[in-house]
Amino acid sequence: MPSTQQGSFTLERIYPATCARVFRAFADAEAKTKWFAGGDRWALLERRFDFRVGGSERLKGRWPDGTISTFDATYWDIVPETRIVYCYAMHLGDRKISVSLATLEFEGAGQGTKLTLTEHGAFLDGYDDAGSRERGTGELLDSLGKSLAN
Repeated sequence: MPSTQQGSFTLERIYPATCARVFRAFADAEAKTKWFAGGDRWALLERRFDFRVGGSERLKGRWPDGTISTFDATYWDIVPETRIVYCYAMHLGDRKISVSLATLEFEGAGQGTKLTLTEHGAFLDGYDDAGSRERGTGELLDSLGKSLAN
């Protein structure tokens, strides 16, 4: 039977880089590829990136157990070096597990940038997130920090 479970979280990070550089890590395909993926155990199957209002992004890969995960996003609002708003769906295999609205806000913090990410998710048809989305997003933001250090 169809069901929906709601979830929201906010994560903050301060990076020792300018707002322009942190924003670029989201806006530039090459820069984003350095940190936004499934990690070493994940095999890339497909990547598309069109960063503009109305543009879309797709990231699809296979995990060691054979599970295929797909991230499909649409960008709804972009204010350079200030804000990005996008909606995305996540699939495991052919099953849509969630649809989310994410907002990224960039602001100067001393010599660096404070990034605030807020996400509101609808988890679908019995999918039990159990906090894994928030943990996984935190890991991606940590990977972003490592990519900015290089």
